[in-house]
Order: sequence, then structure tokens, then C-alpha cells
Amino acid sequence: QVQLVQSGGGLVQTGGSLRLSCVASGRPFSDLRIDWFRQPTGKEREFVAAITWTGSRPYYADSVKGRFTISSDNAKNTGYLQMNDLKPDDTAIYYCATKTPSDVGYPYWGQGTQVTVSS
Repeated sequence: QVQLVQSGGGLVQTGGSLRLSCVASGRPFSDLRIDWFRQPTGKEREFVAAITWTGSRPYYADSVKGRFTISSDNAKNTGYLQMNDLKPDDTAIYYCATKTPSDVGYPYWGQGTQVTVSS
């Protein structure tokens, strides 16, 4: 069973930065990829960023492109989401999620972490 534990998040002013971390356990990290989603209050969960299995090509939602960076550290079994130039519209609960190549959808999710950007 894969487990994801998130850290980071918090309250930041517009234009500030935060880094979210997501530590995976229960399966070799090389079998997984850590992607990111968010859910603003009263809205549905939405895609934020993903990375290919080789880590060579990231994908971003248009709303965060150029401001957010997804990465991972295999030695630490950890995925990261670096968020720069934050805006009030980025306020949401952020989730990391993972899957193996054989999974349909994302069967494993982190506990979520609140990011609040004040104007």
C-alpha cells in the first residue's frame, strides 16, 4: 500500500512563495510519479502539475504555468511543488497524488495541505 505524507503550505501574501513536499512510502519510488492537484473552497478538484515517468517533461495547468515548478528527489522518495508569485486565486487545499504505470487514475492521495494567499 502506498502512503503519501504532505508538508508545507500555509499563509502567504500575494507575490510570495511556498514549497510543498510529498513523501511516498510503501513502494519503490521509481515505480511512482508524484503529481499535484488543488481544490478551492466550494469548487471541484483541479489539475495543477504532473511530470512524466522519467521526470523529463513536466505539465502544468495554464493558470500556474511559469510560476509553479514540479520536481522530485528519488533519493528522498519525495515530490515537490515550488510555487512562486502566488496569487489569491491560488488559495486552495493542495493534494499530491501518485500512480504506477498500470494504475487507472490516481489510487493514492496525500492528506492535503491548505495554501492561503492574502491580497
